[in-house]
Amino acid sequence: MASQLTKQEALEALRNKDYERFPIHNPDIECASRERIRAIQLEKLIQQVKWTYERVVWYREKMDVAGVAPGDIRTLEDVRKLPFTDKGALRETFPYGLFAVPLDEVVELHASSGTTGKPIVVGYNRSDMDMWADCIMRLVQMAGVVPSDRAQMAFGYGMFTGGFGLHYGLQKLGCMMIPAGSGNTERHIAMIEDYGTTVLIATPSYALHVCEVGEKLGFDWEKSPLRVGLFGGEPCPPGLKAEIESRMHIICTDNYGLTEVMGPGVSGECLASRDMQHIAEDHFLWEVVDPETGEPVPDGQPGELVLTPLGKQAIPVLRYRTHDLTRVITEPCECGRTTARMQKVRSRSDDMLIIRGTNVFPSQVEDVLAGIEGVTPHYRIVVDNATGLDVMTVEVELKPEAMSDSFAEMDAFRRAIADKLKGVLLVGVQVKLVEPGGIQRTAGKAKHVDDRRK
Repeated sequence: MASQLTKQEALEALRNKDYERFPIHNPDIECASRERIRAIQLEKLIQQVKWTYERVVWYREKMDVAGVAPGDIRTLEDVRKLPFTDKGALRETFPYGLFAVPLDEVVELHASSGTTGKPIVVGYNRSDMDMWADCIMRLVQMAGVVPSDRAQMAFGYGMFTGGFGLHYGLQKLGCMMIPAGSGNTERHIAMIEDYGTTVLIATPSYALHVCEVGEKLGFDWEKSPLRVGLFGGEPCPPGLKAEIESRMHIICTDNYGLTEVMGPGVSGECLASRDMQHIAEDHFLWEVVDPETGEPVPDGQPGELVLTPLGKQAIPVLRYRTHDLTRVITEPCECGRTTARMQKVRSRSDDMLIIRGTNVFPSQVEDVLAGIEGVTPHYRIVVDNATGLDVMTVEVELKPEAMSDSFAEMDAFRRAIADKLKGVLLVGVQVKLVEPGGIQRTAGKAKHVDDRRK
């Protein structure tokens, strides 16, 4: 069993790029050759397509229309013969139409919120739960978590996959789980101190809120037992991560997943490659396609991520279009792992705003604000067209030291931010300065965009 590094030892090992001090959960897979990884993927893909065709009427009908049979899948490239799946398929077949096993074999259900229509419902049998836990154990060990850690959950439990998924995997690894749940920030801080919490699982925006509340209470984060932050549920821009790491004196990593293909655990960030995440390739076949045409893009180029879970039994999904924009590289990593790495998802093909004919992504706003002294990572975009013309307002929260009693100074600062945003976005925006703490905090996903256009 790997021993737990102290907080100081972990931070020092990270600074010195001493990655051998951090464990690799399954070197036989995570450090395998590309040839072996692809061979495993092909064997599993052939089995998965056959399983799905024989057991799910919806897929069998789609494949018959496309003129493709399970026997046509002989290479990994043959996956392109299969039809895409999107969120509409799960809504069309709600609740059990895509299930491939009898319901009495399903041991757990999860679902999306369903705020824009029918919820997305997924199920897991025992085999699926084992696969899910394996993926979680890998990604948390990439962050330096070991069996002796004490992990405090700040996600809500409920039907959301994040809370239970990470709980099960961390517990199976051998960690002590502290199921605190979401909200009640002062109680979270007390638990960290009382229980000796070493790992915090949260959205990055909520982790920063915990940090801020602790600072106001006089909590000394440098002396706290907390060592690792496991973030998910929303993108974590580099500026936000750097601020949390420096103020809380912890190591932060992101992980990626989505309800439709499993939940968290599709990929995770190691300590050597801070902008990339290792994909669990023996469990997921990935493709990157042009979001407009669906055709594959050249290796290493950006596009839309498409995922096919390999070995998922209760509700198999073939070629799921995530709408997440990323790129994937396959060169070995400095950490010792050889699994492909996807760039962290900062934007989606369906969260793009069109402002007076110009494409704008919230991640572009984040990147500009991250380079400006005196502003926090908290912001909000409000879009309206009450006058008949699109107007985009960016509400920017200031740090206390950036506040001034001089109207001229504050207005000049506001105009400087607007100019920097226009230079990147290529469209003029209005900027509203907000006092420290003025942007609402949340224990769940931060809502950055309020599109009021009809």
